[in-house]
Amino acid sequence: MALRIGIVGAGSIGCYIGAALQMGGAEVCFLGRPRMAKELAECGLHISDLRGLKHSIDAQHVRFYTEFSALPEQDIVIITVKSGDTASVAEQLAPLISTNTTVISLQNGVANATILRQALPSSKVLAGMIAFNVLQMGEGRFHAGTDGAVMVEAVAEVTELGAALAVSGTPFEAQADMRSVLWSKLLLNLNNPINALSGLPLKAELSQRAYRRCLGLLQREALAAITAAEIPLQRLTAVPASMLPFILALPDFLFTRLAQPMLAIDPMARSSMWEDLERGRKTEVEWLNGEVLSLAFDHGLTAPANARLKALVHSAEEGGRRDYSGAELWTLISKA
Repeated sequence: MALRIGIVGAGSIGCYIGAALQMGGAEVCFLGRPRMAKELAECGLHISDLRGLKHSIDAQHVRFYTEFSALPEQDIVIITVKSGDTASVAEQLAPLISTNTTVISLQNGVANATILRQALPSSKVLAGMIAFNVLQMGEGRFHAGTDGAVMVEAVAEVTELGAALAVSGTPFEAQADMRSVLWSKLLLNLNNPINALSGLPLKAELSQRAYRRCLGLLQREALAAITAAEIPLQRLTAVPASMLPFILALPDFLFTRLAQPMLAIDPMARSSMWEDLERGRKTEVEWLNGEVLSLAFDHGLTAPANARLKALVHSAEEGGRRDYSGAELWTLISKA
């Protein structure tokens, strides 16, 4: 019997992962906004990646719902909504899922699984994350522009999930310490607001030392808080987490030579926060930079650069600038 999987919050990540799982033989249904339902009904669902994957699902084979009450019973429900919507989604899911349903959070931030467990005490809730970037290109097309794996807590229920993803070539890892993984991913996601405020594709932004210095400053503050909290870190890139700020600050010619895997990015790839601002949506900055501020505060530390960048993103949400040069951003977030 095919694994039944529901994707709740079918946007860029949700549509990509759902299509990859359906490619692997799972029975997938999607829950999302009417706009996305209309787009997929007209265009079908198409995924691609920087390794050369190209896969299409005809519109008639995309099961898409816009109401929670219409969602059929599932073996696994994967949550891909924005972090700010987690509590609301959990409340709506609670009366609809059985105790046999496994719920997996594949969201940015570090606290979503905890929120889901509190609202769904009878369900098995697993923390997870996606280490790659997905760009929504319109007409039902979703492109994974960076490398990386899907990571989920290591329990027996995720074995079939990994097997289904393997058909599309999507890397999958079962992890014993997801708290460590999530904070390690958050370190990398601190580039999301920088990218969103640069107005540039990820590769073009990371190729400029001035932007990388901004990221390194945010990461140094985060690393101080993470160290104080005694949270171990995972190596999610070719560069150890503790070395990232140093490597990022290198001159462009050295960075290009020593950190080439960090630039193995499709030229069209952009951060999800850039996409949120482009579509006039609230961002997840409170669940990225805001988490750094909270962890720092809990351990008697400050994170002023993260606070300043968070304020700039909130200004951009209200129509403020989104085209800062690296030098301008550095001046704004590094000032005493």
